[in-house]
Amino acid sequence: MTVFGTAMLLELENVSKTFSRNGHHIPALRDFTYRIEPAQFVAICGPSGCGKTTLLLICGGLLRPETGAVVLYGHDLYSLSPENRAGIRSAHIGFVFQQFHLVPYLNVLDNVLAASLGLRLDDAAQRKQIRQRAMELVERFGLADRAEHLPAELSTGQRQRVALARAMLNRPKILLADEPTGNLDADNSNVVWEYLREFAADDRAVLLVTHDSAAAAQADQVVHMEAPSVEAD
Repeated sequence: MTVFGTAMLLELENVSKTFSRNGHHIPALRDFTYRIEPAQFVAICGPSGCGKTTLLLICGGLLRPETGAVVLYGHDLYSLSPENRAGIRSAHIGFVFQQFHLVPYLNVLDNVLAASLGLRLDDAAQRKQIRQRAMELVERFGLADRAEHLPAELSTGQRQRVALARAMLNRPKILLADEPTGNLDADNSNVVWEYLREFAADDRAVLLVTHDSAAAAQADQVVHMEAPSVEAD
């Protein structure tokens, strides 16, 4: 396992990714280099199709780039085995997606606890501790009276708060957020921004991708991406 310095939470070095569609090569990313330090809230802004979600998946250890390195908290993600990469992802990354991806047959508390499935909880005391933290997050996000409810019984804003609580359960080093307020009204959006800023300020980091300049304005730093060019075979 390759381990780098840990002053940076996330480092991308010359990362490239190309997709093939109907005989054409579409470069989603080309020699992308960026570094994120603790306590940073960074927005990647650009039009649909410019590679924002591809970048997020690569940062999260879910999509291998063709070239370049992705170093998360000192670990070169794509030099690890899939099992070790999944362990690093569970321990250090929280995901917040626009579509929430809640498990429909689990209640609010169990959806939050689902984030702990990749952890090694060796005894009853550890399992009790993680359940207590899940309940604390449910209460903090104003969902205590909804803890036993299924996602279908929640409003859109409540489902987003469940997704945020789940992402924070394992105390990750970085949150990766894909259009997290795309389905929310102004009041619920402001709640999400408040939580994300608070998370980043706790010596952690947030990487947000969005096509919305107003959403990007919530971040401390904004990186603009352009739509890729298409190359014929």
